[in-house]
Amino acid sequence: MRERTIASHFVRAALRGAVRQGLDCTPLLRQAGIQPALLDEPRARIAPQQFARLLQLLWERLDDEYLGCGRLRSRRGTFAMMCHAIIHCRSLGKALARGALFYGLFPGAPSIRLSREGDWVRLSIEDAHLWDPDHFLLECLLVIWHRLGSWLIGQRIRLEEVSFAYTAPAHVGEYELLFPGRRRFDAASSGLLFHARYLAMPLLQDERTLKQFLQHSPADLLARPDGGDSLGGQIRRLLGRDCARWADLDAIARQLHMSPQTLRRHLREEGASFQELKDQLRRDLAIYQLGRAELSIQQIAEQLGFSEPSAFHRAFKKWTGLTPGAYRAQEH
Repeated sequence: MRERTIASHFVRAALRGAVRQGLDCTPLLRQAGIQPALLDEPRARIAPQQFARLLQLLWERLDDEYLGCGRLRSRRGTFAMMCHAIIHCRSLGKALARGALFYGLFPGAPSIRLSREGDWVRLSIEDAHLWDPDHFLLECLLVIWHRLGSWLIGQRIRLEEVSFAYTAPAHVGEYELLFPGRRRFDAASSGLLFHARYLAMPLLQDERTLKQFLQHSPADLLARPDGGDSLGGQIRRLLGRDCARWADLDAIARQLHMSPQTLRRHLREEGASFQELKDQLRRDLAIYQLGRAELSIQQIAEQLGFSEPSAFHRAFKKWTGLTPGAYRAQEH
């Protein structure tokens, strides 16, 4: 959903390498439509388009696709050249292997390795040489390789597990959007585990579709959250955008062919509840609408199902740390 929003943590993390190099990031934030004061509020969130724009501006300004987190720069165009190197491969397995070899040519680059584990294959990324205190670049690389592979074969690669060679970070609640499925921390390596059958699948893309893909990638790969196969993602899609017509838990359970008790249990296993999912969807829809001038705050409150604007004000401040009026003022 385009209304998915991105936590301000990722904005601060994306800027850290640039700030470390002494770059004044305020003009870049303003160019991306992000008011710098928004970063002082830990609960604030931004639209995906703003985040994608910020990444593009950082890449241009730094001439570094590693955003200042690598030992050496990865000059702009490196990712595009890697894509041109793999686009004519006959299968996903050969494309991933060639991509790993390509990045292996650069000293100090994160090492990418493919290894078979029975019926499974693991794509591991070694980031020991990076300056990446937030694990931001590693998160980016894992997301990019997953979504690039899915794009190449024209279908979403279902992840069996995503492992991380570090303890669960403070922003772990955001990982469901980045890495749907099982997540394991304090692992021996960071990487993606998926079924080996995908490796034999042919590439459905070519030079023509690659040209279009590279107009916005990899920024849009990172800015587009992925609910994937998670139960939370399925429920968000079933609820939709019209809050006044949202189904209750019993109706959603019927659509998912399970009992309400089973639905609640599965949500608990994902660390969520039905009410939390509705609140998150309301929050994201509110941020999406506040970024546009079409509706007044009162109209947005009504559209989101609040009986009065004051209730919307209280809820929005609880979600983001800002009132709707203050958030809209930051946006414009």
